[in-house]
Amino acid sequence: MSSAVKWMVLVVAVLAAIVAVELLRRLLVSRRVNGRFQLAGPLVERCTWPGFATAALVAFNTVYVPGMSGRTADNAVEQTVTVLLIACVAWLVIQASYAVTDVVLARLNKVEGLANRKARRIRTQITLVRRVAAAVIIVVSTGAMLFSFPAVRALGAGLLASAGIAGVVAGIAAQSTLSNLIAGLQLAFSDAIRLDDAVVVDGEWGRIEELTLTYVVVRLWDERRLILPVSHFTTTPFENWTRYESRVVGHVMLYVDWSVPIDALRAELYRRLRDHPLWDQKDWTLQVTDIQPNGLVELRALMSASDAPSVWDLKCDMREMFVTFIRENYPQALPRFRVEDLPNERITGTRPESEAGAPRPEADGATPGPSQANEGDGPGQASQTNNGDGLHQASQADGSDGHRQASADGSRANDSHGSQGTGAARNSGRMSA
Repeated sequence: MSSAVKWMVLVVAVLAAIVAVELLRRLLVSRRVNGRFQLAGPLVERCTWPGFATAALVAFNTVYVPGMSGRTADNAVEQTVTVLLIACVAWLVIQASYAVTDVVLARLNKVEGLANRKARRIRTQITLVRRVAAAVIIVVSTGAMLFSFPAVRALGAGLLASAGIAGVVAGIAAQSTLSNLIAGLQLAFSDAIRLDDAVVVDGEWGRIEELTLTYVVVRLWDERRLILPVSHFTTTPFENWTRYESRVVGHVMLYVDWSVPIDALRAELYRRLRDHPLWDQKDWTLQVTDIQPNGLVELRALMSASDAPSVWDLKCDMREMFVTFIRENYPQALPRFRVEDLPNERITGTRPESEAGAPRPEADGATPGPSQANEGDGPGQASQTNNGDGLHQASQADGSDGHRQASADGSRANDSHGSQGTGAARNSGRMSA
């Protein structure tokens, strides 16, 4: 048989293999098979292109005869086909395993109620196990491709002998990566976190969207994605709101005046919760939990819901209800701060302006004068005389000049009579001496 005929037979065999895979794909897509066989859809979606490549290489490797490409190219063609065939088979096996697990995961996603926690745990474990299986298949196929070369096969014994030292060096170099791998397996099989768990990490609330052997993706409430290494969850504390069940108790804090009617608020809360679709008909209460230093009364309303998003919406609705109910029915109970208006004398220790010119009575009822601090009978008597004369002179002043003129006249009279009284006192003292 000539070389051209051999090549034609080879091409026909490859095309026939591709056509056979296409016919199988069409059969799986048909309604008769796809409706009864749930695995048909995932197999077609994942295994079409790996199937084409594997079928073509298998047909080529089966029909190809040494010597068709010449003695120099035969070895290169056979080696290339062998390496590609190993890679395509590994690709097909990985995709087929993913297709099978996709069917199981799709069923687990539909589980709700009390069995949802167990279903999420199985989903998490299946996801990690198939990732580990894919990694193992890739490593094994890579080794098979390397050992297909004669030169590498001859070095196999030496490589195995030095594997211990190489493993130690690789372990030291990839310490963080290996710790993440071990932490990923620990999280998956210790049931610490699962897919779709509601968690609080670094002050951010979200759900576990993806869990791999090296990192965890948390979908936050505002659709952001927080990506953390797996080791973060084994070394740093975090909150898991759905560890045993998804039911959550929420609270609403209110700060109101002392005149708030507690019983009326409690009755209204129960009436609104009873008609609300997000309440799970289990827990609720309204309590006075504290008195604030600023004088406001602290109220705490508790309510439960089936999951974290539901309890958040329920809290917002109840908070809005409280604001509207208190504003419309009990406006006197709105938060207010009381301020006491103290007299100026108590605050600063001084008298008001209107009382600044009035005499301050003493304990014995006497009117104090500017010279009461002086010692001796003469100055004291003179000061009393001066005060009397000054006040009498000020009272006789013209009323049309006002209070200022009267004060000025009084002060001048005080000065003149004070000097006269002081001189008379001196003269009487000399005469007595």
